[in-house]
Amino acid sequence: MRHLIGFILAIALGAALFFAAGWGFIHMTSLTAHGINLTGRTGLMALAALAGTGLFLGILLAVRAISPLATGLPGLVLLAWSALLAVSAHRALGWVPLQGHSFGAGFRALLAGGTLTLLGAAMIVPLFLPSRWRGTGGEDVGEEEAEAPVTEASGLLS
Repeated sequence: MRHLIGFILAIALGAALFFAAGWGFIHMTSLTAHGINLTGRTGLMALAALAGTGLFLGILLAVRAISPLATGLPGLVLLAWSALLAVSAHRALGWVPLQGHSFGAGFRALLAGGTLTLLGAAMIVPLFLPSRWRGTGGEDVGEEEAEAPVTEASGLLS
């Protein structure tokens, strides 16, 4: 069940990276390019979108009870997309969906700039930690109690 929830969180993280991080990045870069201060409403919203995505990613990376699939699957997708960018930039950038919208353009900029490669490399780290694949202590206790021998209890009754 933990890994199924991790798979659902992986989809949510992928959506957050595409929509929130893409939108926040393109808005922040366009505001700074035009010399507009980030303390305005749009600048703070862009900053909040990026900070919220980073906080969500950080929680999924740090909490041991969450399956490593939650960050590992989107991380592998980002690394594969970055590898495709190295081999065929035209194809990799062409596969970015919704490029006519700000979040698609922002995701494309993050991909072309190498930021998604860096994120993908950090996101796959929990896949290589054996402790993240095991359940928490609470899950293991229930299984041990179910398999405990009854011989101790029978000795007390005699």
